[in-house]
Amino acid sequence: MTKIETVPTDAGEARITWHPAPKARRVLALGHGAGGGIEARDLAALAAALPARGVTVALVEQPWRVAGKKVAPAPKTLDTGWRGLWPALAEPGLPVVAGGRSAGARVACRTGAELGAAAVLALSFPLHPPGRPESSRAAELLGTGLPTLVVQGGNDPFGKPAEFPSGGTYALVEIPYADHGFAVPKRAPVGQDEALGRIVGSVADWLAALG
Repeated sequence: MTKIETVPTDAGEARITWHPAPKARRVLALGHGAGGGIEARDLAALAAALPARGVTVALVEQPWRVAGKKVAPAPKTLDTGWRGLWPALAEPGLPVVAGGRSAGARVACRTGAELGAAAVLALSFPLHPPGRPESSRAAELLGTGLPTLVVQGGNDPFGKPAEFPSGGTYALVEIPYADHGFAVPKRAPVGQDEALGRIVGSVADWLAALG
């Protein structure tokens, strides 16, 4: 049974939708992107599947979304909101993996180590703005200082898997044919359910390997 918790932060009121595991070993906190909320297909799939595998999933809504605004604030403000709700994520007393999709992945990368996260999960990490590979955000990903998993669509205009820097300490899983929202074309040889299953399976295996 899900539980919704409202958390005050210095950036405004945030919201956590908890999907508890019966015998939880860790918490996976997932923030949304700048263009959508926690209803994103990848976040919803993970929240539905992982509690049965011993992972409590906490879907985090940033204050700007809770307030009904349509445009995300600056990265610094997103980090402030995430820092403010972290104590609520850590309150169950379990290891917390910081994660999110797109802008939420960047927040997790920037703040994970300082907040004491056990690891970082970056879904659809926006390596660069579409068409502007020179504006790389690789430093955020390479600087987590924590075990990090990137799950990236094969056709993501914000950075295809082959564009990611080599030599990093992160692991990368490609979802073939998927775009930034992990949608796959109907003509693709991989179906949408198969793509989501690959996301869930990859994340579950990685979390289990963390120990």
